[in-house]
Amino acid sequence: MWRIWCGATRLPAIGFFQTNLKLMHTRIRPSVLLATVCLSVGLQAQDKPQDKSLTPHSFEHRITVRADYLLFLPKGYEANSDQRWPLILFLHGAGERGTNVWQVDIHGPAKYIAEHPEFPFILVSPQCPAGEAWSNEVLLELLNEVSASHKVDSQRVYLTGLSMGGFGTWDLAVMHPERFAAVAPICGGGEVLHVLLAKLGYATPERKEALKSLPVWAFHGAKDNIVPPTESERMVHALKDLGAGEVKLTIYPEATHNSWAQTYSNPEFYQWLLEHKRER
Repeated sequence: MWRIWCGATRLPAIGFFQTNLKLMHTRIRPSVLLATVCLSVGLQAQDKPQDKSLTPHSFEHRITVRADYLLFLPKGYEANSDQRWPLILFLHGAGERGTNVWQVDIHGPAKYIAEHPEFPFILVSPQCPAGEAWSNEVLLELLNEVSASHKVDSQRVYLTGLSMGGFGTWDLAVMHPERFAAVAPICGGGEVLHVLLAKLGYATPERKEALKSLPVWAFHGAKDNIVPPTESERMVHALKDLGAGEVKLTIYPEATHNSWAQTYSNPEFYQWLLEHKRER
């Protein structure tokens, strides 16, 4: 499981990071969103609460997180001490969760590496604990750790994932677009609310611009009976409506849920990633 250490006390993070996958399909109706926005504006308009017995407070506490992951370093990494390398953060699906980290290489870029040893990326493949979903906090800390301890090109950090990892990719990309040069969610989906809020101005200008400039290439199987293609279509449409400059969706006409096989075996996919840099 993801673990949190609070001071000298070690607590399991069940409940804190755990997400029911069914929530990924929960949608907030526009009328509810409008009412929420109006309520928020109304509350902000009040300078002081009516009940003077209320006093404002804040709370801040540092936590420590832990994750297991597989790491691949490209050929020539050790030979050239000055070269910085592009990095792919890969998020697996629900079936690979658990405590055996070697399950992570069942699908995804690891299979491509086995047949293409000249793979030019650092590959980071974390494992999500059994019964849990991807945690943005854990993934960002992992990315920070690997970037600080390895020769990572900070302008060429890419994010991709399949199925549950596709959902995780959408969520991490939308919430932290400034961290990635390009992202590729496969047979996943996300919450369009975050994109809509950015469009309405409920996000920092920097985050909104980072989201608009984030290249996205989504993939889905037309015959996917587990995660319908409409999940990817909704996210792509929301980003285009925001004004994103490079967002595209590939639908494989005959593919079912296993649309990642065609994507990760395609050399053009990796070339597309390398064509993008995140300007700082």
